[in-house]
Amino acid sequence: MAKLIGWILMIGAILAGIADWNQFRLPGVGLAFEMTRDMELFMDAPWYSGGQLPWLGWAVNILVWIIGAWLVASFSGVTKFRPLTLRRMQRFREIKRGYWSLITLLVLGFLAALDFIVVGSEALAVRHEGKWSFPAFSYDIEKGEFYGMEGEGAAGPPDYRQLSKSWKEAELDSLVIFPLWRYAPTGDAITALATPLKVDGDVLYEGRKPFNGYASKVYDLERPELRHISYRFRDGLRDGRAEGWNEEQERVYGATYRKGKLVIGSESYSGKGSVEEFLGKDTSEIVHVHFQPAPPSRDHWLGTTSQGYDVISYLYGGLQANFQAALVYIPLVYGIGVTIGLLMGYFGGTFDLIVQRFIEILSNVPSLFVIMIVSLSVPAAVKEDYGLWIIVGISVVFGWMGMTYLMRTSALKEKSRDYIAAARVMGATTPRILSKHLLPNSVSIVVTLIPFSISGLVMSLAALDYLGFGVPVRYATWGKLLREGLENLSSPWLAATAFFALVSLLVLVTFVGEAVREAFDPKNSASTNESSSHRFIFVSWPCPLAATLRLQGQ
Repeated sequence: MAKLIGWILMIGAILAGIADWNQFRLPGVGLAFEMTRDMELFMDAPWYSGGQLPWLGWAVNILVWIIGAWLVASFSGVTKFRPLTLRRMQRFREIKRGYWSLITLLVLGFLAALDFIVVGSEALAVRHEGKWSFPAFSYDIEKGEFYGMEGEGAAGPPDYRQLSKSWKEAELDSLVIFPLWRYAPTGDAITALATPLKVDGDVLYEGRKPFNGYASKVYDLERPELRHISYRFRDGLRDGRAEGWNEEQERVYGATYRKGKLVIGSESYSGKGSVEEFLGKDTSEIVHVHFQPAPPSRDHWLGTTSQGYDVISYLYGGLQANFQAALVYIPLVYGIGVTIGLLMGYFGGTFDLIVQRFIEILSNVPSLFVIMIVSLSVPAAVKEDYGLWIIVGISVVFGWMGMTYLMRTSALKEKSRDYIAAARVMGATTPRILSKHLLPNSVSIVVTLIPFSISGLVMSLAALDYLGFGVPVRYATWGKLLREGLENLSSPWLAATAFFALVSLLVLVTFVGEAVREAFDPKNSASTNESSSHRFIFVSWPCPLAATLRLQGQ
């Protein structure tokens, strides 16, 4: 498994480097370049020429390749798991809710890594006049004139949804290939949505019930905010004030209705032409126009947010933000905590005392308040570029102390055993003793904490975003969606979807954590003897030779 992970890291780093060098975006593997492309760190340095080489992205990419190469080189031979490790793995697989929760999280992580292939407003591929282009995979911004657009839309990026519709109406031999869900998490606001209504005689129905509220005729169903006439309905009949607007959305018409009939003398018109020409314009049928947040509809299954973003896309963006933060937070926190705890337990003495006092001081600082203060203190431009990573960085500063004492205790116990003394007698250096002997026998106790650290990180990000001290607005987060839901109680789909997504992710992570903790529980491991381990092997593999080969292959 470690060798396979190493190969994946190496191949991913190579593909990411090739793609970025050629100004080509790749989902998932190019995360390091995506995070650093818009950064301005050291951009003004005399040795930096700008352009295609964001230094931090290349540094992270090379580091990933080195880690992958080290894993491949370290596990190039035949690796055998100890009987205790095999029993723990089998015990974890037997805990079905934890095992399937892990599978579900891996699937969600894979979908989140696909990025704009799954969710996005940019077209994956466009064929126009016999030429192919790939806007979503390019860092360059395509202009509308490239696809034959004229006027205001020619100089800026095109609306690919509208472009595809216009080509179909014109019956052109052109093609637009979209992601699976064609709305971006942020930056793709929808002003209004229209849902059809049914007219039976003089009565307007929404489903089977007479309609109550405002309904409108619009100039374009794709842009229902451009209303022609808006009526007030009670029990399906026009009752109340009616207003009309011209194509420039200037109010030019007004009237009053009572129980479905026009009140004589209530009409007023100040537009061009006659009132009959205005009322007879070729516009849509009467529809219910929903301004944001809009309820679930055929095109937006979970509705839209108060900013006009599609809720499904917004949930996907929040999932990506959580996975990105966890991918950076967990390796850093556990790398620092395990290393310092191992050194404290092995060396002891003055070093141990100094680090303990430092941890005691640092642990008394309220990390959430520090994040809030920093969030309010940093300039808006810096927060916009580095907001997520500032929060993750501060969380790392205060998050590594939890597992340090566990590693220290385990290292204190293990360093007094005979195999450590034997390694010293044989001339093993201190780094080799720490990495090859002490670390593998001490780290198992820390593995059980990883899922709970992830759930704590997710909760912290959601809480900060809910309070308004979280990541910048360009990130889609579940905490902001939950706050929007509580601010718009008349739109229950916002709070319901945010709550369901957050609870579901936390439940999955908690199930994995409980399963790992139970599998690594010394009592369970001690109660499972060697004979039960052999019974498992021969039941799973009918041939004893096949079982032996299987263990050697692992």
